[in-house]
Order: sequence, then C-alpha cells, then structure tokens
Amino acid sequence: MKHKGIFIAATGQNVGKTTTCLGVISGLQKRFQKVGFIKPVGQRHVKVNGGLHVDKDVVLFKEHFNLPFSYEDMSPVILPSGFTRDYLDNKISNDHLREKIKSSFTTISATSDYIIVEGTGHSGVGSIIDLNNADVAAKLGLEVIIIAPGGLGSAIDELALNKLMFASKGARVRGIILNRVIEDKLDMIREYIPQVLKKWGIPLIGCIPYNALLSNPSMQDFSALFNTPLLSGEEYRYLHFGDTRLVSGSVETLEEVMIPNQLVITTATREDIIFAVANEPWNERLAHENGQHKCGVILTGRHPPSDKAIEALKRAQIPSLYAAVPSYQAMTSISSFIAKIRNEDTSKVTQAINLVESNLDFDTLCN
Repeated sequence: MKHKGIFIAATGQNVGKTTTCLGVISGLQKRFQKVGFIKPVGQRHVKVNGGLHVDKDVVLFKEHFNLPFSYEDMSPVILPSGFTRDYLDNKISNDHLREKIKSSFTTISATSDYIIVEGTGHSGVGSIIDLNNADVAAKLGLEVIIIAPGGLGSAIDELALNKLMFASKGARVRGIILNRVIEDKLDMIREYIPQVLKKWGIPLIGCIPYNALLSNPSMQDFSALFNTPLLSGEEYRYLHFGDTRLVSGSVETLEEVMIPNQLVITTATREDIIFAVANEPWNERLAHENGQHKCGVILTGRHPPSDKAIEALKRAQIPSLYAAVPSYQAMTSISSFIAKIRNEDTSKVTQAINLVESNLDFDTLCN
C-alpha cells in the first residue's frame, strides 16, 4: 500500500538529516493541512512524561511544530544500551518490533495529509535487529529521499551504495538532497550531480549551502559535552562562538589577539586571564564595536576556579563552565564535537528552517 509521504534517509551519521527534516516539514506545512512525523527506530533518546524513553528528534519536532501525535506513536522503537544483546539472545521479538512500528505509522498516517518518516543513519543501520532503514521504508510502502554530504565524487560513491541497499529491499529512491555544499562549489555541484543522477532516473531535489552557525555548538552544548553546569551567564547559554582560542600565554598577548564572539579556553588557576576576560570596559568596547556579545569561557584543569574568579565572570555576564580535564583534552573534545540541534536554540532552528526550505524543490519532492 502506498502512502502520501516519504522516508528520509542519509548516507551516514552527522550528514544533517535532522536539520534538513526541519526545513522539509516547515515547507510541507505550507502545502498540506496536517503533516505527520515518526521516527520508527531511535538511538539517542531522552525521558519525557515521567520516564517514557523517546528519540531526541521526536521531542524536537513535536515541540517545535506542536504536532498532536503521541510520543509513543512518534517514537515506537528505542534502542537503549543492551537492547541489541537482548535481541540476539531472543529476549525481544522482531515481530513485536515490526508490529509496533506498523501500528504507530498507521495511527499517524490515518490523520495526516502527508507523513515524514525519519530514518537513523545510513541505509544499513538497524540491520543487527533486522530493522534497517531500507527494510523499514519498504515495509511501510514509502519511497525514499537520501541526504548526502555536498561533494561530487564522494557523494556519488556513498549514494550508489545506499541506493543499492534500498533497491535490494524494494524501496524506490525518489530523490537526492545534497547538504552543506561549500558556497564556491554550488554551481559546479548543480551542473554535474544531475548528470549522474539522470543515469539512475533520480532527480536532485536541492543543494543546501554550508552554514557555519548550524555546525557551531552553543555554550549549552559544551555543558552537555563535559557534563557540567554553567558557572555564569545562564542567559547566554545558547550563544554561539565564531572562534575558539586556547590561552596559555600572558594577559598582554591575550589582549592583542582577543576578538568578540570568541570562546576562550584556559586553566582555572589562571586568574589573571579570567579577570582580564571579565574586564567590563574592555568587553563593552568589543561588544560595542562589533555588535556581538563579548565571549565565552571554558576553564580546565584539576583545580576548580576560585569563588572570586567565578564572581568576576558572573558580574560580567560571561557564559562559562569548568571542565575537570586538561586544556588540550578539552580542545580536542571541542574540535571533534558535533552538536545536535535543540528546540530551545531558537536562532539555530529558525536559520536551519529558512536555509533548507529556500533551497528545496518541493514540487519534485511531493510529486
């Protein structure tokens, strides 16, 4: 049975599937009265309603778009720690999992004019429990949109593998979306990618340009990364930074290189650096000259900051936190960290929706 909807997959993790889905749903809501959403198999989850485990993306979409469907139906199967071992030990039935997904999908699609089903990772994710994305899409009778990173050769290579996986299960790929395309390569990608896709009989639905903010963590994201609360500047917890600097030299050197909207990483015992960063006249000048908030601070090391240092940061309203790790380790963690988009981070959500929605061909997507 064919349904009016699509299954959105990706060529891998951290390709921007969730961000893209935000723009897709926003655009569809302008074309359909009631748009449904379900993530059949979820991995990263949070607790809602007193303990119910729900996929993080489901919470984001339900809250942001005020979707009327129940959490249970929007997130029918969750894979917590130990789930796959229980499945392999035959403690969990595949028939039971499939029935949960089918029942939830039927419930949501019955009251939706169009339904978006978000996959998890690439086409083969979920194979260990016999519920990979290709299998789920086929069982739900949905065609597939694949999101790939915005390159040329590498994107086609990854798309070819995923297309074959979906085809093996009987799920047709309806279109391709390229995400995070470098601005200088947009024209080249738009010229050559369709030539390759034409051989497959698959259209290019959109090229979404790279946007630095969407890949840029906020102070709240760093708080989650290091599992520690903010020391100060709570009102700026969703502030994003344009530059990160590890500071270990003198205050004089810092003042020469310090710029607005910068994240400063230094050891918690360097009170000279902390007081310099919290210097109000200096920060006000930087903010006034550039129209941005001053900076953020991550303090590191075995010894926590003194009460006096924390008080100075609070007075300056600088968002800061303390991570009990060496500075180089903090820098390494930050460099490799990819933050998931949060509903509370309204500036990032709004920018994601506007960017994606304005760069997709919805006529082709819905056709």
